[in-house]
Amino acid sequence: MTKKTLPFTKSFVEKITKKYPTPFHIYDEKGIRETAGKFYKAFDWVEGGGFKNYFAVKALPNPYILKILKEEGMGADCSSLPELILADKTGIKGENIMFTSNNTPAVEFKKAMELGAIINLDDISHIPFLEKAAGIPEIICFRYNPGPLRKSGVNTIIGKPEEAKYGLTKSQLFEAYKIMRDKGVKRFGLHTMVVSNELDINALAETAAMLFDLVVEISKELGIRFEFVNLGGGIGIAYKPDQKAVDLEELSKRIKKLYEEKIIKNNLHPLRVIYECGRMVTGPYGYLITTVIHEKHTYKDYIGVDACMANLMRPALYGAYHHITVLGKENKPKTHIYDVTGSLCENNDKFAIDRKLPKIDIGDIIVIHDTGAHGFAMGFNYNGKLRSAELLLKPDGKVEMIRRAETIDDYFATLKKMR
Repeated sequence: MTKKTLPFTKSFVEKITKKYPTPFHIYDEKGIRETAGKFYKAFDWVEGGGFKNYFAVKALPNPYILKILKEEGMGADCSSLPELILADKTGIKGENIMFTSNNTPAVEFKKAMELGAIINLDDISHIPFLEKAAGIPEIICFRYNPGPLRKSGVNTIIGKPEEAKYGLTKSQLFEAYKIMRDKGVKRFGLHTMVVSNELDINALAETAAMLFDLVVEISKELGIRFEFVNLGGGIGIAYKPDQKAVDLEELSKRIKKLYEEKIIKNNLHPLRVIYECGRMVTGPYGYLITTVIHEKHTYKDYIGVDACMANLMRPALYGAYHHITVLGKENKPKTHIYDVTGSLCENNDKFAIDRKLPKIDIGDIIVIHDTGAHGFAMGFNYNGKLRSAELLLKPDGKVEMIRRAETIDDYFATLKKMR
């Protein structure tokens, strides 16, 4: 089993907690930048610098993080009005924004058009809706859902494509591009998203093969030229110590070979290759820091911490695994079996169930790993819980608060005053 490493020590965290009380999320800027660099280097074969990752803002919607990623060459994949505004205010402009949403209100299409974002439509019925709300854009993309045509290379997180609410069928896709071609659109992209947190290179490469084949078919039948394919996100991370991260160089080699066989062979190059990864970029570099405040021994042994599922929903929502380190006890034998819990009035408010850990004492600081994507972002206020602070660990070792913790006043701020 591979050991999960940390970019900080117990004494370092103890020093931080004197200024910023637990719980809080802290992100490692150095790790984020290094991964961004590796991602771009792996795909530097794409012609004319045509590779780009549109960071999925939903994974970690903080302008400080978006600014870092902008500096590393990334755009923003947005799915709502606030995310569009966040990207714009961070300095991510125009076609560096990809707007991919579903069941989209008119106001959001208007804002996307106003910002010059690339609009990625989720349904053929959205064409007249978009035209009425904001007009026909210069460039258009559609989200493809292969349904039962995709027999393999899908995973349980998104599930069977035919049961997903996203995207157009193959026949609808051809009709949609024909409609847009006839309306005068000359710039086109193609997108899909059929896996999530996928570690199997075969599944990820299969997505590229599927889209490249579609580009060939649609181009020949409709006489249109594609500018890019968006392979979606979905590249997974090694949440468990025995898992291996995706080899980006190997994945890139597989996709390059497919590109040569399908795109170059059919004289459809240059074709930009795009991803919209969020989890892979920031997920491994976020940590939820929490303090042990109670222990309970009934039918099981429980460790109660000052964080709860309002700070990290994934274990309760998906049964997701997040590795746990007890600071200062990394090398102690794991002799105890605990449920690690929060304080919400819900029995699934647990970060770990029957987890082997060293003996834990009240006051110990616990690190919950891999919370840099879909961690803070999925926070909520059930039971009146307040969202925690977000901190940034800079490459020089300094720590900056990039979002303060909510206060009681924040919680009541949206209520109408009672007489």
